[in-house]
Amino acid sequence: MNLSPDLLARARAVRMLVFDVDGVLTDGSLFYGDDGQEYKAFHSRDGHGIKMLRAGGIEVAIITGRTSRVVPLRALNLGIEHVHQGAEDKLEAFDRLLADTGLAPDQIAYMGDDLVDLPVLNRCGLAITVPDAPAEVLARCHVITRAPAGRGAAREACELLLRAQDRWAGLLARYDR
Repeated sequence: MNLSPDLLARARAVRMLVFDVDGVLTDGSLFYGDDGQEYKAFHSRDGHGIKMLRAGGIEVAIITGRTSRVVPLRALNLGIEHVHQGAEDKLEAFDRLLADTGLAPDQIAYMGDDLVDLPVLNRCGLAITVPDAPAEVLARCHVITRAPAGRGAAREACELLLRAQDRWAGLLARYDR
């Protein structure tokens, strides 16, 4: 892994990765059924990356501006305990998360994709986004994934942290028999 010394130091300090949902864990599409039910598509490899991240000792949280019944279900499936939905002010939710966990901003990586994520991206220790984010977001992030949102971007962020913290090989050994 070829990371600059600054990026490597930032990634090594991370103790929690916080995800936005729409446009990060999903491709940003919003599907509604005739009954008004909202549907979201999550990628299984992103989910496994999150499980590996947690197994590697890095906590995971969600801060999303929308409220959906499927988000807590997905979080439960992945073992994510900290879920903040309906966060109109994501920085306020981020500050609550800091208070709840006792972590410092530089110990948190945040992965967001839109202008509403900028306050947290500007404050966290490691700012991550996806390739199709607006230019203002791209300009302020330390990492831009190669994989698109909802199609491996979250997995890429998880692997980056695990590799930077020298935890990847130990986790991979479980599968490489």
